Amino acid sequence: MTEYRIEEDTLGQVKVPKDALWGPQTERSRHNFPTGPLMPVEVIRTLINIKLCAAVVNGTQKTLDQKKANLIEKACRNLLALNEPKLMADFPLHVYQTGSGTQTNMNVNEVIANLCRQLDGSVTILPNDDVNHSQSSNDTFPTAMNISAITSILKLKPAIEHLIAVLKEKQKQYWNVVKIGRTHLQDATPITFGQEISGWASALTHDLQFINETSKSLLELPIGGTAVGTGLNTAPDFAKAMVTELATEYDLPFKTQNKFYGLANHSGLTVTHGAIRTLAADLLKIANDIRFLASGPRAGYGELSIPANEPGSSIMPGKVNPTQAEAITMATTRVMGNDTTIEVAASQGNFEMNVYKPVIINTFLESVELLTGILQNFTDKMVAGITVNPDRMKQLVDNSLMTVTALSPHIGYHKAAEIAQQAHKDGTKLKAAAIKLGYVSAEDFDKWMKPINMTNNDRK
Repeated sequence: MTEYRIEEDTLGQVKVPKDALWGPQTERSRHNFPTGPLMPVEVIRTLINIKLCAAVVNGTQKTLDQKKANLIEKACRNLLALNEPKLMADFPLHVYQTGSGTQTNMNVNEVIANLCRQLDGSVTILPNDDVNHSQSSNDTFPTAMNISAITSILKLKPAIEHLIAVLKEKQKQYWNVVKIGRTHLQDATPITFGQEISGWASALTHDLQFINETSKSLLELPIGGTAVGTGLNTAPDFAKAMVTELATEYDLPFKTQNKFYGLANHSGLTVTHGAIRTLAADLLKIANDIRFLASGPRAGYGELSIPANEPGSSIMPGKVNPTQAEAITMATTRVMGNDTTIEVAASQGNFEMNVYKPVIINTFLESVELLTGILQNFTDKMVAGITVNPDRMKQLVDNSLMTVTALSPHIGYHKAAEIAQQAHKDGTKLKAAAIKLGYVSAEDFDKWMKPINMTNNDRK
């Protein structure tokens, strides 16, 4: 049977597990909100860093006894040094709690206070008066949201850059390999596979630019706003000093912002996630293009070959499926759904505070971490291993009716269309139809009908 200790908060006595570092408010929340995922570790670590920086600033501004400030800082650094399983053992609260994240803020305050007691029992550290000094859940939690979001994006960017780099290698490798283009899912004029890949790489390059631009807004922090944005119970320069301290701790150019906006609105997170959703949309397109072009191997497009990473069927021997494409397309649909969640949640900033904060940051981090992890495998286990099937590509180009477009400048659109229709009707190639109709000689046809010239692949 679990042993308990008795602690008190403003509502009365609470039984807390004997060895837990958390206190009564955490324990109440643990029972009041038992459903859903735990608060992300990134948010917990960021809140601990905020408490650390607040202790430093409060000590410097002499609003908190220096001995207490030093002890709080030491406790925070000890917690930050723990690996995730050990750290999270004392942070048991769920995302679906109060919309301000108050219970998680108090969980952090209580754990730090109790750890201080273990480190130095001669100094009394109180969760609210000391660890939470000059702060409110209403400004610490949105500050933690922005910081954890921007730090997670810093891990996503290299994964995007890696995929772009691999695509550019493929682009160069296959720049002169001609294939049929497709529009409306129908045959179109030829392109090279390198040109097709260049479009994928360019889309991702733009997505990275969008993420870089929109995420700058996350560097604005509402810390110092306390309860409603007025900064009640803080020293005059507390907000500025906190931003400076956090900038040093994270090596990021944080700055202050309008606190009334920062507590009530999460526009930065919303617009940045919109850029992440755009990345997801482009990844969905690229993954689908690859798996369709690799469909077959004998009854599909069959233009590409992709790595065989695992058996594809429990009943069909030898089957290989585009599993990396399937995994990333599923992930992208999750991100798209997450964007709707964030959009709706961000709209619920009633008066001085948005009360959907935990679900916003949990959803945001899920999207970023999901794409960060899955992009690496998609790049290394699928894209890097793509090879072309040149014979199949040539066969499809040779059989295409839309290469007739190259004849239009010489014989006109309507005669060219008549050749395409005749070839389709007769089941022949364009050359036979052109000669049959008497519109083009065999010599001229061979001179004008050069697929590589139709790609203009010398144009960058």
